[in-house]
Amino acid sequence: FALQVSHVQSADILSLPLVELTRRLQEGSLCPETVLYTYIEKALEVTQQTNCLRHFIPECAEQLQEIRRRKEKGLLYGIPISIKDHIGHKGHLSTCGLVQFLNAPVQEDSVLVKVLKRQGAIPFALTNVPQSLFSYDCSNAIFGQTLNPLNHQKSPGGSSGGEGALIAGGGSILGIGSDIGGSIRLPSSFCGLCGLKPTSDRLSVWYTCLLKVDAGSCPLPVPCALGPMARDVDSLALCMKALLCEEMFRLDPTVPPIPFNEQVYLSSAPLRIGYYDTDGYFPLPPCMRRAVRETRDALRAAGHELVPFAPPRIHYVMTELFLKTFFADGGHTFLELFTGNIVDPGLKPQMNCYKIPTLGKKLLALILKPLVITVVSICRSVSNMWKHQHQITAYRTEFITMWRDLRLDVVLCPVLGPAFTTGYPGKLLTAISSTMLYNVLNFPAGVVPVSRVTEADEEELKLYQGYCDDPWDRTLKQAVTGAVGLPVAVQCVALPWQEELCLRFMKEVETLHRGK
Repeated sequence: FALQVSHVQSADILSLPLVELTRRLQEGSLCPETVLYTYIEKALEVTQQTNCLRHFIPECAEQLQEIRRRKEKGLLYGIPISIKDHIGHKGHLSTCGLVQFLNAPVQEDSVLVKVLKRQGAIPFALTNVPQSLFSYDCSNAIFGQTLNPLNHQKSPGGSSGGEGALIAGGGSILGIGSDIGGSIRLPSSFCGLCGLKPTSDRLSVWYTCLLKVDAGSCPLPVPCALGPMARDVDSLALCMKALLCEEMFRLDPTVPPIPFNEQVYLSSAPLRIGYYDTDGYFPLPPCMRRAVRETRDALRAAGHELVPFAPPRIHYVMTELFLKTFFADGGHTFLELFTGNIVDPGLKPQMNCYKIPTLGKKLLALILKPLVITVVSICRSVSNMWKHQHQITAYRTEFITMWRDLRLDVVLCPVLGPAFTTGYPGKLLTAISSTMLYNVLNFPAGVVPVSRVTEADEEELKLYQGYCDDPWDRTLKQAVTGAVGLPVAVQCVALPWQEELCLRFMKEVETLHRGK
């Protein structure tokens, strides 16, 4: 293609924001073929450096011809889009980094892929994930380790780490990830992107490999959500607008037929914003707390009302609600996933913990942090499972009541970061409390980069002791050391089904910091 069309200015195309690229494709000043092959070329360059792609999708050429034959151009006409490994694309594998799925090509496009194609998008690449998806690193024994394009010593995050690396490296303008504990938001934080975890079921999750992997280990109380990742908030909003269409509601009747409310997204009314810079469970590095405080001050100066907010009982949420959801049987179902698999080194610390006999776990729980307690807390009976589901519902009610009592519109809070050195995420599963909370609550939550790690942050990190200066706190310190220049992000949260308000808040944060 490059030989046939030698005049193409790839750098110009790659520099265009999604909204502007869409406009030029719609008006015909750029052709879809030029844009597609420009991004394929760039994606190849990025994956050679970071190993972020599982493979390209050859059928993208067929989709290119299909959209050219149509009379109507969709909202994403001609936009190349990357998708995470486990989001089903007909004729391709959804491996989740596990060997048992290597011989089972997907028989039908997932609903999300069908809607993207209907809107004129061109899925062109499948991106790498960690083994089993239950990790916020990005490595598996089949396709290997994905690296952060901003610093190859660092992880891109996970489990949507391939998406994070590809988009941050410039090889994709829009990607679709999934999130069940932070898997969109953590790669966005580590790679300096914008990412949105919607309310579960705002977008269809039909025909994703995640459902068959988690059928035994992840009941409904903490559901999975699919969502967009991109370089700016307007791109996320455009993607949500395109997906929330009649085609989505027709193909998956379990998705509430709620179109995107552009009036809410474009509103400029002052917001009443709750905020906190620590959840009291796992203390984050100084730069992440600084980002919240600086954003709070900028929002206040812009005319918004800022109200201190303290999320209740995070220790209880982490130990009794979140991890017990995944390991209700002590981790036995999770371990079965690895039958016949070589366990990726990044998962071995977790796997070793799950393999400890119950008595040993109880003894360790007396002297170690709640990580071990969670694996001891086994819901062996049906009545205990019902009790667990009731506890989650009760906590959601408690949290919403606090939110309503303070008359909050949205909440500003920290997200885990900056990017960890590769290999460290598997040693610090409980560090994800900042994102995990909003999976338990099933609130829409997004991440926006607002700053970078400074030399002063690195100096302050040397004094970091966490809450106990124990092995976990010291491991976190090691994981984030050497991050000068890497992105620092904040998290923006709204109540369920208010994705447009969440995006509007994210846009406000983005605008303030870009202006600064």
